[in-house]
Amino acid sequence: MSTVVNTSGLPARPITSSPYFTPLITVLLLAMLLGAGGAAYPGFLSLQVMFNLLIDNAFLLVIAVGMSFVILSGGIDLSVGSVLALTTMICAYMLQTWHLPPLLVIGIALAVGALFGAAMGAMIHYFKLQPFIVTLAGMFLARGLCYLISINSITIEDPFFVALSQTQLPIGDCFISPGALIALVTLVIAIYVAHCTPFGRAIYAIGGNEQSALMMGLRVARTKVLIYAFSGFCAALAGVLFSFYMLSGYGLHAQGTELDAIAAVVIGGTLLSGGYGYVAGALTGVLVLGAIQTLIAFDGTLSSWWTKIVIGALLFIFCVVQRVMTMRGNKK
Repeated sequence: MSTVVNTSGLPARPITSSPYFTPLITVLLLAMLLGAGGAAYPGFLSLQVMFNLLIDNAFLLVIAVGMSFVILSGGIDLSVGSVLALTTMICAYMLQTWHLPPLLVIGIALAVGALFGAAMGAMIHYFKLQPFIVTLAGMFLARGLCYLISINSITIEDPFFVALSQTQLPIGDCFISPGALIALVTLVIAIYVAHCTPFGRAIYAIGGNEQSALMMGLRVARTKVLIYAFSGFCAALAGVLFSFYMLSGYGLHAQGTELDAIAAVVIGGTLLSGGYGYVAGALTGVLVLGAIQTLIAFDGTLSSWWTKIVIGALLFIFCVVQRVMTMRGNKK
């Protein structure tokens, strides 16, 4: 059987072995969803609907960015949804009860999220614990702390938060929210850090093989703690954006969001085993989830549970694709 060769005389690599294969599949899937929506529903492809995908999922994009760093390192973080809820409670309580300045409240909330993540990262590395168990404990702890603050929803009436919630940044005849803009800036910074800094290269090295990273002299302990600190920071930032969006703090906010973030990262092309993927894939993954939700909303006859069904099916498909790619890599 003949082998296809390229111009250099070497065997041509199959397209499935390309590092861009899964991200390209995600982009094609997004294009298909948008195309199907545009064909079925008038106005679906309007610019404002596209902006609304970002506006409604800005908090999820920020969480997915932090989750991308964690999964690239070979870990997982199940606490992000609970940290988001805890952040909304901290912001609401400090604003409404203590009447602290809003910028100080935001700074405190972000610091709490980063320290919470750093503590989990330290436990994972120094005590050699599984990230799943540590972050699961963090999920229960953060959610429980919400109810220590209040068992009821706390409405946010601070003028700064209300103004940001109502602000619309015009783009032609359309608009985008400050939260969506913050999410995009966070994504751009994360892409630069992941692909253009020694810290980013260390993340990929640890995800590929932690023992090899240690032998290369990389500061594995410092990097892992910073990875989870960054994930906690992103979860807290997402909580601040969610506070702008909902104008309330509540312990039941963002239940299951950690699973949505993991789904977005995996659909975006990042391997769950670590060491392979692109942070930019978090954006396409989030947009795919948002497009599915928007299609169901435009239809009007389907239950919202169909969103979970479709996402579950997509995850099965992408996990199989990832496994095939991993098996081919091992054979080589």
